[in-house]
Amino acid sequence: MKAIVCKKYGPPKDLVLEEIPDLTPGPKDILIDVKACSINFPDTLIIQGLYQFKPECPFTPGSDIAGVVKAVGEGVKHLKPGDEVFGMVPFGGFAEQVLVPKNTCFPKPPGMSFELAASFLMTYGTSYHALKDRAQIKEGETLLVLGAAGGVGLAAVELGKLMGAKVIAAASTDDKLALCKEYGASETINYKTEDLRARLKEITGGKGVDVVYDPVGGDFSEKAFRSTAWNGRHLVVGFAAGDIPKIPLNLPLLKGSQIVGVFWGRFAMEYPGDNLANTMQLIQWQASGKINPHIHATYPLADTAKALEEILDRKVRGKVIITI
Repeated sequence: MKAIVCKKYGPPKDLVLEEIPDLTPGPKDILIDVKACSINFPDTLIIQGLYQFKPECPFTPGSDIAGVVKAVGEGVKHLKPGDEVFGMVPFGGFAEQVLVPKNTCFPKPPGMSFELAASFLMTYGTSYHALKDRAQIKEGETLLVLGAAGGVGLAAVELGKLMGAKVIAAASTDDKLALCKEYGASETINYKTEDLRARLKEITGGKGVDVVYDPVGGDFSEKAFRSTAWNGRHLVVGFAAGDIPKIPLNLPLLKGSQIVGVFWGRFAMEYPGDNLANTMQLIQWQASGKINPHIHATYPLADTAKALEEILDRKVRGKVIITI
């Protein structure tokens, strides 16, 4: 089969497309003929050896997949060959075939395209777990989303609105913020041209925000945390800015606020029943038109490196899909 292979940690241009051996499912695995795989920001970090886990080279990146079941392991009962599915793997998705653990693979709704399905699970799974399970966000609370036009950010904007929050979207360009408005943001902040803390004080009347959804890190994290309300929750989702912030611990003490980690992949493995319930809710909302991923562009497998560069250059709004 053909696959994108990372033979050494480095930039996207170092990736190669080559033939590798076909795969065989283990007892709890599902072998899938991949039709589409979306790119998530962690993919750009994994290939550089900058993510929190480092696969041994050579490996194939890509995590959010959709396709058709080719074979199943003996421990798999809920799916069979020929079923159309979507799922999540730590890596391996930018290939013609991939092995997916049974507890992170789900039947694809009949009306959902492979491209849409591949853009769905990690972004919406992460954001729903963050807002529902980790922040326990309540109707009427104020939600600040940093990096709001990215994959997980835009999902958080859309879900926050759906869950009854007042959403403030923060991003780096006005065109990105215009998309956030379409997805439910009631207020926007361009943090390249506006003072984040001053605007949040103005928008909230000095109260501060109840929940911060932070996939960005860097200099924005402390500014956002200083702008939380009493009993605020700062959701640590990722570090797209590249720097892991160091927030003074007197701040959560003074504000009675929490810094809350969000690791959806680990949650899905540790609590498969809860993750299944969350996924079924998301599928129901998508089927009824309440949520809908924004697909920025699609690329063939051979152009995976180009697509990853688009992510790194901050040119993407929503999701980029590799079609196979």
